[in-house]
Amino acid sequence: MTMLMEAAVAFLAIHLLISGTRLRDAITGAIGERPYLGLFSLASLAILVWLIIAYNAAHTSPENRVLYDLGHVRDLGIIVVALAFLLGMQGLLIRNPTAVQQESAIGKEGAIRGVLRITRHPFLWGIVLWSGFHLLANGDLAGVIFFSTFFVVALAGTFAIDAKRRRKLGPAWQSFAARTSNVPFAAVLSGRNALHLSESLGWRFWVALLVFIALLFAHPHLFGASPFPGGWTP
Repeated sequence: MTMLMEAAVAFLAIHLLISGTRLRDAITGAIGERPYLGLFSLASLAILVWLIIAYNAAHTSPENRVLYDLGHVRDLGIIVVALAFLLGMQGLLIRNPTAVQQESAIGKEGAIRGVLRITRHPFLWGIVLWSGFHLLANGDLAGVIFFSTFFVVALAGTFAIDAKRRRKLGPAWQSFAARTSNVPFAAVLSGRNALHLSESLGWRFWVALLVFIALLFAHPHLFGASPFPGGWTP
């Protein structure tokens, strides 16, 4: 369990204390944007692998214990995680001014479309939904540490990226932010944007849906737990 805690702290530290902060600005000013991105990506990947290995070890450790059991909340998994995938996967497939090295998209015609009408951070909110559900469904100590790490990093990341883009892009960012929202559907509900079905059901939607279905049926074999109500295994 100690190794899992150490890996979780390292993952939180590299994202909350460096990425999106003024320390990041100082580092990129000293070594350049591309070297920073390369080093940060390698460090993030290494710590992520460490975190996963530590979780797998802690999950079966005698030190692991059940903290809570919310019972049938697990039965909501397919619905919640499907929404997470449809949001997050489409976020990866669309040009987005909040994504790494895609700031130039902010001034392009039609920059705000598809899932960006829902939130300007679709991938991160997909992670929030995914990790938040698993945090509720897995009440053991190892699961709480593991999934809360992703939940905190993703949620905090939406605000950190907004602050970073505001510093870097100035008025262009203010214009983009005024027509979008961090919190899903906030811009739509406030009348600052509107959903368009033709955009929402484009090719990115179907790619995300196919990936979700594939992982849904592979879940028991990949992760040793059935996401289906009643524990059915395909």
